[in-house]
Amino acid sequence: MKRLLSIELQKIWQNRSSKILVILYFAVLSFIALIASIEIEIGPIKLYFADMGIFNFPYIWHFNTYIAAFFKIFLAVVIVSMMANEYSYGTLKQNLIDGMSKKEFILSKFYTILFFAFISTAFVFSMSLLLGYSFSAFNEIGIVFSDLSYLVAYFIKLTAFFTFCLFLGLLIRKSAFALGFLFVWFIGENISYGILGRFVFNDFDTAYQIKRFYPLEAMNNLIVEPWTRLKAVKTLSSQIGEEITKQYNVTFTNVLIVIGWTLIFLFLSYYIVKKRDL
Repeated sequence: MKRLLSIELQKIWQNRSSKILVILYFAVLSFIALIASIEIEIGPIKLYFADMGIFNFPYIWHFNTYIAAFFKIFLAVVIVSMMANEYSYGTLKQNLIDGMSKKEFILSKFYTILFFAFISTAFVFSMSLLLGYSFSAFNEIGIVFSDLSYLVAYFIKLTAFFTFCLFLGLLIRKSAFALGFLFVWFIGENISYGILGRFVFNDFDTAYQIKRFYPLEAMNNLIVEPWTRLKAVKTLSSQIGEEITKQYNVTFTNVLIVIGWTLIFLFLSYYIVKKRDL
């Protein structure tokens, strides 16, 4: 594992564009801390985001993992480019000539995905601890380390998304087209949901029970939006007669669905390499 991971990391680090994207990704993640300095003015009233409780333990685990997940596209470009470069520079053939099996080739890519997902999760964990202890009103150990399931969900979400990007990179070979197809897939999931809800079942609730098994939707459902969980939002909703009954926890069913898609995309990636004339 160490040897295969080392080979892939050297390829990425020797590529100037990939190196810049990786550095930029972690730099952008750091900007989450700047949310604490955002100020909202409503007449004479000044509100700071940090005072709204978004950095309170254990809510911060939910908020930070949800926000950080939006920036995964930076590493997605690296993963897709990593595969496109294998074909462009002929390194895939050279690796196979040098004795690497096709199985080891796919595993090397998957180990890289796990590495990036783990490093990203560890980064968000460290940053959340720092922000939490700086701004949280609750610092008891039992409270601080509750709700860490969001970090597990974040790791699984990144792993699944990057494995999907690996599959697209192998399938299409061109990074720009692979990323374009990713966007088309996202649009296709929503169009399919609309067709099922409007014309097939005439019921969007039933249609959603199918949509929740779609890969991108399943990944998205691992960590739901945290905004309506804020006390201020709940208070405002109750004042206008609306009760929020949303479930925010990470569910075992969603985890299984996403892990299932991860294994499917990993198998399909291996199948492409095994069957395609390289």
